[in-house]
Order: sequence, then structure tokens, then C-alpha cells
Amino acid sequence: MSTSMAHGAGGMVRFDAHQLAALRLRFRGALYAPGDPGYDELRAIENRAIDRHPGLIIRCSGEADVIDGVNLAREHGLLLAVRSGGHSIAGHCTVDGGLVLDLRSMDGVWVNPADRTVHIEGGATWGQVDRETQVFGLAVPGGIVSTTGVGGLTLGGGIGWLHRKWGLACDNLLSATVVLADGRLVTASADEHTDLFWAIRGGGGNFGIVVDFTFRAHPVGPKVALAAVFHPLEAGPDLLREWRDLALASPDEVTTRALYWSMPRGDQLPPPVQGRDVVIIGAMYAGDADDGREAIDRFRSLGEPLFDMSDYIPDFRAFQSGFDSIGEELHRYWRSMYLDDLDDEALDFLHERAMNRPDPYTAVHLSIMGGATSRVPAASTAFGDRSAPFMVSFDAETEDPARYPAIRDWARTTSVDARRLSGARGAYLNFSGDPAAGDDALEQQFGANLARLRATKRAYDPSNLFCVNNNIAPE
Repeated sequence: MSTSMAHGAGGMVRFDAHQLAALRLRFRGALYAPGDPGYDELRAIENRAIDRHPGLIIRCSGEADVIDGVNLAREHGLLLAVRSGGHSIAGHCTVDGGLVLDLRSMDGVWVNPADRTVHIEGGATWGQVDRETQVFGLAVPGGIVSTTGVGGLTLGGGIGWLHRKWGLACDNLLSATVVLADGRLVTASADEHTDLFWAIRGGGGNFGIVVDFTFRAHPVGPKVALAAVFHPLEAGPDLLREWRDLALASPDEVTTRALYWSMPRGDQLPPPVQGRDVVIIGAMYAGDADDGREAIDRFRSLGEPLFDMSDYIPDFRAFQSGFDSIGEELHRYWRSMYLDDLDDEALDFLHERAMNRPDPYTAVHLSIMGGATSRVPAASTAFGDRSAPFMVSFDAETEDPARYPAIRDWARTTSVDARRLSGARGAYLNFSGDPAAGDDALEQQFGANLARLRATKRAYDPSNLFCVNNNIAPE
């Protein structure tokens, strides 16, 4: 294949017909260049505010395609992005002009119920994992949306419905097979490439492409005790004071979150909540459903709800996918931070901003942390400090692209103002809409771990091939 390539408008790399023909012989997975049938569908990602045009998309079929894709990007100086589920709020799963390695065809999941381990390919989603594990009454701690990719969530940490009992997704990672910037395939674990194993547990996609993961699974479900209760928005301050106190007093088995949001109109929704501005209280017990019923019923008993949907959700998988349908094809921008104290001042502030959201799809989202997550020392994984008891994210979303600048500005302004609250600190970079994390954000997320992360980056990716992420430069 010729080494010269044409560069079109805006830096778009274009392979000529002979180069594409040679590449299609080289790769087993399908290749898509601009103008090819299916290209526009494949380049679209979950966040429709991101509209990028890769020079080439490779639907990788296995490790060989990933290795050759990495070598292609390195040898030709192509900007490289890696796509698993396509849920990156910041758009790190795509790139203008460069190469996208799309792993979604690599979605196998294999469960060993005897030793409670799960082997997962790099393009699988959490819903695919739940489908396989729940047959055996097992679960791997993941996120809260079933269509999210395992890869991106895990590399960034992984906060979900099981983190208080079993820790973050990255805390349950036993080993990973990684394609490095030089094309080598290595295993990272507690025994091999230990610095790399440390770094990929929370350090993002800075160090290589994980083509498969091995996780520890835990006994959860299929039946679980859960709460999904809708309250009027104006009840927020008093309701969330009770929720805060109950959340802090709950056992590790309980993970809970509260969401200010607006329900869409539609016959598929219960009449009491159609088109209503609401506060949603969600909670789940990570253990035997009968054992957890009393603890969860306390969350169902808060305030005077508009509608209690808890008994209409049959099992763990249904609960895990409960947020899947919240606004497809939305334009999104998120900001997040941790809170040492969810005092009355903080709750009043969050309620005021929630009452003045710029779009019905925009949300204020509170999560309880603590439990097993907080008992992992900050230096044990790249993720960093886990001591804050709460996290808040400002999830600015809209169907109307013309309103995107307004919702983005609301999230930015609200985030800046929230940092004045007592105990506000840090950031969860999986919940960041910024295309790259600045030095302040990296310091907030990684703290004292940042120096070790930079050293690991120098060792494994000195040329910064993997830079389309919350980039930790090899300085």
C-alpha cells in the first residue's frame, strides 16, 4: 500500500481507491470511508452534539484487526479514536479526519459460574453482560444504562447500581488484554504489567486498547428489591433532606440516586407522571430481595409520591435498563463533581438550579457514593480519591440543536457556582462533556496519582498515540 495519503478540507485524511482496496484485503472486519453506504450511520454516536467525520472506520473483528489498526494509525500519523458503546459524552469515541477503530463487533461474553468470573470482549455493552450473567444469578458492577460500552465505563472508573456493595467496575477487573501503541498484545493484571493494570483502572483510554476484560462477578438478582418512585418537582428540598439522611444511614447493599427531570408526554407512561416535572428516587439492594425489602421500602415511603413504579419492574436487568430510553438522539453536555457535604445550603442551591433548567431533558443528578467504593485507598488504582459521600452531575440535554449552546452554558455556569459549596471537589471524568480535560480537571480527578500516570504513559505510549481522551500527556 502506498504510504502517501490525500488530506482534504479540514484535515480529513482520505485513502485513495487503491489504498482502500489494499486495506480491505488486510482487515477481516468491514471498512467504511466517507461516501460508503452505512458510513453516516456508523459515525453517529450517542451524543448528537458531536458530529464528526472520520477518514476511515474499521469494524474490528478481533485482536488482529485492532493490532493492524493501531499500526496503521501509528505508521501514517493518523489521529486515532476507539469506539466501544459510543456513549462518550465528550465524543472520545470518534474523531474528525482520522481513524476510528469500532469494536462493537467484538461483543462476546463468557461466564464461569463456578469461580464467578466473566470474560468480556472490548466491544460489549453492559446489557449484553447482564444477559449472560443473570442466567446464573450473577452481576458485574457496571453503570446505569445498559447500552453503555463496558470498555469506556470501566477504564474511567465505573459508577453504577452496585458500587456501594462491590465497588466500581474497575475495582472488579481481574485482568485485561491490551493492544499497546507499538502494536504489542500484552496481559495486564496484578502479576503482569502491573503499572499498566493500575493505570487502566480509572485512567481512561490513555494507555492502550483493551480487547478483552476478565471481571469478578457477584451474586445479584435476577429478582432484586428496588425503588423507582416519582415525586413532584416542588417537593425537592424537603424530600431530598429525608433522602440524604436515609441514604447515609443505609447499609452498603443499598445504592440510591435522586434525579430532577421532566417526564415526556406519551401513552406509554403512567398518567400521573405524563409531562410532569419530577424528582425520581431510585434505590436498589445488592443482595437477596427478601432481605432488602425493608431497607428499600424506606425509600418508597418518602414523601407523597405521584407514582411508585417499583412493583412494575420485574428484575435486575429491567432496572439496569431503566434509563435507556431517556431521550435518544439528544444533544448533551455534562459536568460533575463530588460533595463532602450535602447540607441544606447545597440542597437549596441544587433545587433552585433544577427549577430553572433550560430544557425538559436537562437533569440534576445526585448519587450516593461511599460503601465499598470508599474503602479502596486512593493510591490503589488510578481512579484516585473516593472518600466523598455524594456525587452530583449537571446533565444538560436537549432535542433541539439550536438550544445546545444555552444548555451547555447552563451546565458550565451551574458547575462553576456549585464549586463554591462546602466540600465541593473533584470530577468524575466519565461524566464530563469537555473534549479534553485541562490540568485542573486532571488534578481534581487523579490528585497525587497524576505523576504516576504520566510516568506510565511515558512507558507505554511515549508518542501519545492514544490522545483522543481525557489526555494524560507523557510529559
